[in-house]
Amino acid sequence: MLVRRRGLGFLIGSPFSHHCSPKAISTSPSRNATSSPSPTTTTTGAIQGIHVFHCPDAVGIVAKLSECIASRGGNINSVDVFVPENKHVFYSRSEFVFDPSRWPRAVMDDDFAKLSRSFNAVRSTVRVPDLDPKYKIAVLASKQDHCLLDVLHGWQEGRLPVDLKCVISNHDRPPNTHVIRFLERHGIPYHYLPMALTNKREEEILGLVEDTDFLVLARYMQILSGNFLERYGKDVINIHHGLLPSFKGGYPIKQAFDAGVKLIGATSHFVTEELDSGPIIEQMVDRVSHRDNLRSFVQKSENLEKQCLTSAIRSYCALRVLPYEVKKTAVF
Repeated sequence: MLVRRRGLGFLIGSPFSHHCSPKAISTSPSRNATSSPSPTTTTTGAIQGIHVFHCPDAVGIVAKLSECIASRGGNINSVDVFVPENKHVFYSRSEFVFDPSRWPRAVMDDDFAKLSRSFNAVRSTVRVPDLDPKYKIAVLASKQDHCLLDVLHGWQEGRLPVDLKCVISNHDRPPNTHVIRFLERHGIPYHYLPMALTNKREEEILGLVEDTDFLVLARYMQILSGNFLERYGKDVINIHHGLLPSFKGGYPIKQAFDAGVKLIGATSHFVTEELDSGPIIEQMVDRVSHRDNLRSFVQKSENLEKQCLTSAIRSYCALRVLPYEVKKTAVF
């Protein structure tokens, strides 16, 4: 079993995350799993499971976690543990392999529920990607296509383990455009909802996304209200074409260009009522210089936006993004 050590990390804040909770690193010998039974070698039919845990810090958590998995013939491949300095709290994310014929999914849920109760856990989430349904998502986009197309192609190629339910846009796209042809070919609904300053069509959007697990804003240039976020009640992942917390609001690339920066970036973050201030999931940068013009700034930014948004979605689906304090995230 590999246990990776980390110091203070960045983790995801609480009110905006409703699914997963990874964790970081234990530096205390009392938390490593040397006292647990040796894992039993699984059969060739073994598949992967993921477990995330958030509870008050205590002696022996990793040992009990290892014992829970090993007692069912499973084998832990890695554990990330995070214990913030001067805080009595424990986070972990474990990857393990197991034989589903020896450890049925319902029994696994019950075993982890017992572990959760024994440590008064705030969160205990288990996911088996090969057995559990894929996350259902809807994508909201405006006029620009680059992030939307990258998500569509990532879904088609299996790089994004999601079930794409629909695309919603405040811009109409003619029938012969690449986006519309792609969606029609795959039977994915496209909903065009023209908007006005006094009507953001949020009631209709809520009806369309009711059955989703989270939302993706692929350069959706509309502000979602606090009422919408509260009623939806699940996570919304956004891509910002700037390196937050700098260059918030409109035209961040022009702001960066005018500021003469040497690094340009993109930020994927959770949406909160405060504009461009949600907990950060992923950031990517590229170098620029005096030889760049605004056009090359935009080209580099769009490339970063696609990569950054895809990376954030994949991390989220793999339970690598955890709530931490109010406005932070831990990403394992």
